[in-house]
Amino acid sequence: MLEPLRQGLPPIDPSAVSGSATCTLPARFEAVGGARRFTRTTLNGWGLTERFDDVALVVSELVTNALRHALPAEGATGESPDPAVRLHLMRWSSRLVCAVRDPSRESPIASEAPDCAESGRGLFLVESFSDSWGWHPSPETGEFGSVRATRGKVVWALFRI
Repeated sequence: MLEPLRQGLPPIDPSAVSGSATCTLPARFEAVGGARRFTRTTLNGWGLTERFDDVALVVSELVTNALRHALPAEGATGESPDPAVRLHLMRWSSRLVCAVRDPSRESPIASEAPDCAESGRGLFLVESFSDSWGWHPSPETGEFGSVRATRGKVVWALFRI
């Protein structure tokens, strides 16, 4: 489960993984609140309560972007049989990664929003509040773990703890 998420991340010793948690989010904007609650519960369980504000802000932005830009339009024929958005939190001894998987193959684009814009600053906030961030295609695995195709993407943010 963790292997596909590590692709594209800075080198991290897999033997140092001390925790991981995943939740599937419904394709509704109310899911952002659920993602924040899931993040709070997970971080509390890992003794990382003091990191909640920064991590929750980043989780909110990544989930919002996935819901807004990555899900097929209502009534569209299924480009992906699995339109789910998934939030993954992974803890290493000195790092925390939050990763959001969505069904779109389109790369996230960080752009500058005009001062009067009400949206468009999400990836700027992700970059500002995390230590690093990036994305990679999410491989679809077949029988015995073989990679069959690319299906969607994973956008991740890393925090030093």
